[in-house]
Amino acid sequence: MTTDDEQTIRLDHFLKLAGAVGTGGEAKLLIQSGEVLLNGKPETRRRKKLQFGDTVEVNGDEYKLEAE
Repeated sequence: MTTDDEQTIRLDHFLKLAGAVGTGGEAKLLIQSGEVLLNGKPETRRRKKLQFGDTVEVNGDEYKLEAE
C-alpha cells in the first residue's frame, strides 16, 4: 500500500530534480513570479504537489512527471 506522499512530489523539489533550476531559492523565485506553468496554467504555489502525468513548463522547457 502507498500513501499520497509516496506518489507525489512538491513543485519546487521537482524543478531541482529535473535540473530546471540549480537551487531551491531559484525555484521559489520562478514559481512565485508566475513563470512556471503546470499543465498549461501559471502555478505560484511552490509546495503544490504534483502527480504522475502532470506537465511542468519553465523557461520554454517542458517536463513531464512519469513513474520510474
